[in-house]
Amino acid sequence: MFYRLSRGAIASATRGLAIGLLAVLVLSSGACMVGPKYQRPSPPPLPITYKEAPPAGFGDTAGWKEAQPNDGVVRSKWWELFQDPLLNSLEEQVDVSNQNLKQAEAQYRSARAAIRITRAGLFPTVSAGASITGSQTGANRGGTVRSGAAADLQLPVQFSYEADVWGRVRSALEGNVAAAQASDADLENVRLSIHALLALNYLQLRGLDTQHELLQSTVTAYEKALELTTNRYKQGVVSKLDVVQAQTQIENTKTQLIDTGVLRAQYEHSIAALLGKTPADLSIAPATLTAQPPAIPGVLPAALLERRPDIAAAERRAAAANAQIGVAKAAFYPSIGFNASAGLEGNSLLNWLTWPSRFWSIGPTLAQTIFEAGGRRAVSDQALAGFDISAAAYRQTVLTAFQEVEDNLSTLRILEQEQQQQQLAVNSAALSTELALNQYKGGITTYLQVITAQAIELGDRRTVVDVLTRRMAASVFLIQALGGGWDSSQLPASQDLLVPGKGFFSKAFPKAPQAPPPTAPKPN
Repeated sequence: MFYRLSRGAIASATRGLAIGLLAVLVLSSGACMVGPKYQRPSPPPLPITYKEAPPAGFGDTAGWKEAQPNDGVVRSKWWELFQDPLLNSLEEQVDVSNQNLKQAEAQYRSARAAIRITRAGLFPTVSAGASITGSQTGANRGGTVRSGAAADLQLPVQFSYEADVWGRVRSALEGNVAAAQASDADLENVRLSIHALLALNYLQLRGLDTQHELLQSTVTAYEKALELTTNRYKQGVVSKLDVVQAQTQIENTKTQLIDTGVLRAQYEHSIAALLGKTPADLSIAPATLTAQPPAIPGVLPAALLERRPDIAAAERRAAAANAQIGVAKAAFYPSIGFNASAGLEGNSLLNWLTWPSRFWSIGPTLAQTIFEAGGRRAVSDQALAGFDISAAAYRQTVLTAFQEVEDNLSTLRILEQEQQQQQLAVNSAALSTELALNQYKGGITTYLQVITAQAIELGDRRTVVDVLTRRMAASVFLIQALGGGWDSSQLPASQDLLVPGKGFFSKAFPKAPQAPPPTAPKPN
């Protein structure tokens, strides 16, 4: 049976609830955040210019354009600088199929979920339930409790809220946001590394194709020399030794020709794995490496800090570590909360859902740790040390970034000089081979001189191809060292991270590009 609500009971409950809620609101509105305000760690002193940058007017293909303020720098699809349609087509497949990239995306989703978990601490918790309990009291139990069976039926609703007076939850939330931004930067760093590795493997493969073509043409030239030697042997001009030496040289060169297939197959397999495919699903037709390293737009040293995702990730981790100091400091202060519960309680189904079975309780709570043997102080010291670790890691990441840029600038500059010098050596070796062959035809020298000259020329020509391949690889490494067209403005904003799903799906799940199937590039 239900009863009408008592106005006095309603007024009493309402007053208690209003007073409790008002007290919590006052505490929350006047809440403060303990702990230090975050300041970005100061980077090491930055140079005005790069030490290893080539001087103005150096060479025709120095691989570097002098940076200017607000320069356009490298675009996001930086691989298009190499002007290779097949490379472009392969690079477009990375974001869709690479499994390491999907792993980094999942870690970013996890970091965003951690934000929502922490953010829930800013709101009250409301729970409801129902329970039916039966009990039997023994007849020999002493006291005034009557023996016999009893039932207890409850239908409670509970409300609890802990006011974030000292900013513990907000500091943790601030740290989670910074950690999510660091995870986003990690995702972009993985993306850049995978694109760079694909380009590197592809260019190395093309370098081997060029070596293969060089060796193939060399075998053809040696076979013509063998034909000449055989004819002279049949004429009785030279001994059988010359023929055997010429045949041995051909077989050795064919061995080198076959050996180029070992690394080429491995590079092709690596490219397949980067595209999320099995090696059986990818075949790349041979093509020679004829292009020169592209001119790479420069990045001013002061702007490099904003162009590298690993630097951005390190800086955001420093911000997250600073927020943990606030969480540790908040533990020194008491926790202030508000609890309320109401419901129906009876001893049978007949009186359970009636007004007289109502119950309620309401009131604030205050809790303070009195003694814990220095645990909170140790946690605070640990958080301070954690920030120092993150700040040092940030500065080291900056130093490593400048080292990588300088390394590849010097590599490009020196290798260009080496290629020019090596080309002079090739010209001299080719002339030496021609002279030795002419002298052999004239009977002035032995065939051993011809073999020696030919071996030197082949070695010099292979070195030219190797230096060109290394220059192309250094171009990829330099683009990667400069950030590959990324900048810190692409990090998700704090307010976007606090909104579930905003600005996320376009980043985590790119659509498959409508690219034509890979085809071998046309020779230039």
